[in-house]
Amino acid sequence: MNINHLVIASRESRLALWQARHVRSALLRLYPACAIEILGMTTQGDRILDVSLSKIGGKGLFVKELETAMAEGRADFAVHSAKDVPMLLPPGFRIAATLRREDPRDCLVSSRFSSLEAMPNGARVGSSSLRREAQMRERLPHLSVIPVRGNLDTRLAKLDRGEYDALVLAAAGLKRLGLEERIRGFIEPEHSLPAPGQGALAIECRDDHDELIALLASLNDAETDACVRAERAASRALSGSCQLPLGVYGVIEAGQLHLRGLVATQDGQTVLRAQLRGAPRDAESLGGELAAQLRALGADRILGG
Repeated sequence: MNINHLVIASRESRLALWQARHVRSALLRLYPACAIEILGMTTQGDRILDVSLSKIGGKGLFVKELETAMAEGRADFAVHSAKDVPMLLPPGFRIAATLRREDPRDCLVSSRFSSLEAMPNGARVGSSSLRREAQMRERLPHLSVIPVRGNLDTRLAKLDRGEYDALVLAAAGLKRLGLEERIRGFIEPEHSLPAPGQGALAIECRDDHDELIALLASLNDAETDACVRAERAASRALSGSCQLPLGVYGVIEAGQLHLRGLVATQDGQTVLRAQLRGAPRDAESLGGELAAQLRALGADRILGG
């Protein structure tokens, strides 16, 4: 590979391309002599829109084609929303950097209602996440939570056509695309615990490209990296995927990593929660400990279906 001429693999959605351009700009500020192209690709997850992700193989459908492009040498690295990266990467790949996290919260988008609590019985809330659905069903069982697929613009168009009364989305994507005015209210982690990696960008590359790995490491944000590694470790230990309502969220407070997690049934009837604190340097072991706490509370009964 030519370290002075790099190719970024990216999904072709507006948000994914924004993320790839953001990383390109950050690299060019550090390495202005480097030429960086973006290879836009449509993934299987983008093509199949009439079935929920939990039924067609999970979030790995958004990254498989990008990994193929890297394996074949057509691209050097890929930029992902960290929450879309499978907890187990294929052999030969690694996360080379995790960028500073944007707002990790979920948010409400609606032209009619200012909060979930203000919505009447049977109001239709679109969600692409079993995690969000379970937490809404636990807290607000009178709402009708309906799956919604497609990229961010597609989902917003469905809302604007009146197919839903509101959407619950990740705030980070709206902010990145300059659509913050669409947000009617933020949902704090206490009410909707984020997905592992939510709000962060992850850069994936082949693990045999040492010079590229060193270059990409300059973009790594240590605090975000520790939190996301802890979140992913907990999810990995729980066999986490979008087929399971699972939330894990870490934040560094006063030098300590505060890690919270939940496992739930999709109907919200059972929600198990745990939390702990520890040193950021022990991020992955903290994730394992959190998973063990949730298992001790009975998570295996949920994980086993």
